[in-house]
Amino acid sequence: MADTTVLREGLRFGEGPRQGPDGRLYYSDFYDHEVRAFDLATGEEEVVCAVPGQPSGLGWLPDGRLLVVSMRDRKVLRLEDGGLVEHADLTGIATFHANDMLVDAEGRAYVGNFGFDLHAAIAAGGEASMLEPGWVAPGTPLALVRPDGSVEVAAEDLKFPNGTGLLPDGRLVIAETLAFGLTVFDVADDGTLSGRRVFASLRDHFIAPDGIAVDGDGGVWVAPALQPFVFRVEEGGGITRKVETSQTCFAVAIVGDRLVCCTAPSSQPEVVSQARSGRLEVFEL
Repeated sequence: MADTTVLREGLRFGEGPRQGPDGRLYYSDFYDHEVRAFDLATGEEEVVCAVPGQPSGLGWLPDGRLLVVSMRDRKVLRLEDGGLVEHADLTGIATFHANDMLVDAEGRAYVGNFGFDLHAAIAAGGEASMLEPGWVAPGTPLALVRPDGSVEVAAEDLKFPNGTGLLPDGRLVIAETLAFGLTVFDVADDGTLSGRRVFASLRDHFIAPDGIAVDGDGGVWVAPALQPFVFRVEEGGGITRKVETSQTCFAVAIVGDRLVCCTAPSSQPEVVSQARSGRLEVFEL
């Protein structure tokens, strides 16, 4: 039996959950092409904007303007006076669909991408093919978008850079989904990354980390993408909590004292783009 409570049903595929400046949960629904804001206290929801290119990662500039990743055209868009404008063009860096994003307090955005056509690879060989010894995912860069929209490479050769967070000590931790682990970097004052090292190896636990959320004690809550659980992982790979969800969990956020989980039966577009099986689930921390 799941440990979570279902708050919202009828999604196609929820992703990129974040607590907004107003305290509400913001999230993207890939195949409804919408960014929504959900009030956890009242259950009220509104559509914030429509993103024809398929929305994913979300974040806010210091002045409160929303940034959203437009996946298929590999851009970061900015919400201005109720409309979306281009903030940054990632086509020179992202080698396939742009995806999750972290925006820090300075307005710098770290944006990952698929690196290759993952869904086609799964359709052809199944998820099990990626667990075979010797299989190595294509590497791809992590993009750094400056507050003015200029773009540079933050790190090279990541294996599907996905959920990203900042640890209490200021280091950046990122889920390398197809390396089956979490990677950590030191962050310089100018936002550049260095000192790449393993935060936690998760292959033995069958965890392909997707979305993540960092808590105040430095634990990383990990959506495993292949299992109906969320795991709290500490540096070194220790798992200290395990929360069962009603279906596979692909993304998480901490909103106040609640863990919010985006779940779905699959991540394959042919499965979830037509059905409305996606859910928002919550667990009291």
